[in-house]
Amino acid sequence: MGARASSAQGRTFGRLDDRMTTLASNAAPQALPARAARASLGAQLVIGALVLAFAAVFFRWILRQFGTGGWSYHHFEDWGHAYIVPLISGFYVWQRRDEIVRAGIEPFWPGLGVMLMGIVTYVYFLTGYPNHMFQGFAMILALAGLSMLLLGPRVFPIMVFPLAYLGFAVTISEAIMLKITWGLKLLASQGAWALLNLIQVDTDINGNILNVYHGGEVTPLNVADACAGMRMVVAFIALAVAVAFLSCRLWWQRIAVCLLAIPVALLMNIVRVAVLGVATLFDADLAVGGAHTFIGTLLLIPAFFLFMGCVWLLKALGNQLAAPAPGATA
Repeated sequence: MGARASSAQGRTFGRLDDRMTTLASNAAPQALPARAARASLGAQLVIGALVLAFAAVFFRWILRQFGTGGWSYHHFEDWGHAYIVPLISGFYVWQRRDEIVRAGIEPFWPGLGVMLMGIVTYVYFLTGYPNHMFQGFAMILALAGLSMLLLGPRVFPIMVFPLAYLGFAVTISEAIMLKITWGLKLLASQGAWALLNLIQVDTDINGNILNVYHGGEVTPLNVADACAGMRMVVAFIALAVAVAFLSCRLWWQRIAVCLLAIPVALLMNIVRVAVLGVATLFDADLAVGGAHTFIGTLLLIPAFFLFMGCVWLLKALGNQLAAPAPGATA
């Protein structure tokens, strides 16, 4: 009797233990998602607060670059591409969202030091030595530190390209532009002079001044800083880097596409000056003011298609080289 009672009690306690284990296992999955949701919400709030604080610190520079009174707005023909640069960086990150998730996101506190370094540098170039270009680069440095802090060392290598690409949205200082553009002005002048005479438009050259002869009259065409081509080179390099990293798989293709941007931009700038020279045969006012800007902007369209055609050839060559030879084992 005692043995049977003891066995019955054991079975009863065993069933009770099984029931408690079942209840605990059913309750645990319900508690974990709630805890994870609270942690996720807290992390999102912290990230949102840091992003808002970042925008507040650098709001003045962002407004001066992109606002209605900023560089990109008032000099759209030269720096209008700056509006597109952040969109391309964001698209690159979105393309690699799965890779970012697989790498694993975790805080990395050394990034805080990089972010503070960028902020201190920004303040110096804001108050000690005011310079819009260096302020922009300091902001990118601070953004790199913020990315490192929030995303961690495994994700940061993915972010290097989109962060560095933001540099194309920073307007280059006029002091640097003036030093570079003189040689480009001479190149544009000499190239346009040769092209105009090649198409039987009587032209002579004196420095960066082209004199176009027609019907016994002389129309001087001044190849000024705006015609030097530096802005077009910057815009085309920005386009080339975006195309290289978003659509080219091989490194030699990426390098070739980036290098291709400079000669295409310089060639199309020579064509632009020559077109302005031809336009003076019909109306001298077409080479100045709004008409000058319109013609220069319009010629960006064939320049874009010329560049993309060269990119297509490079990619076709890469595909042909990568294809296995007939009869070869895959």
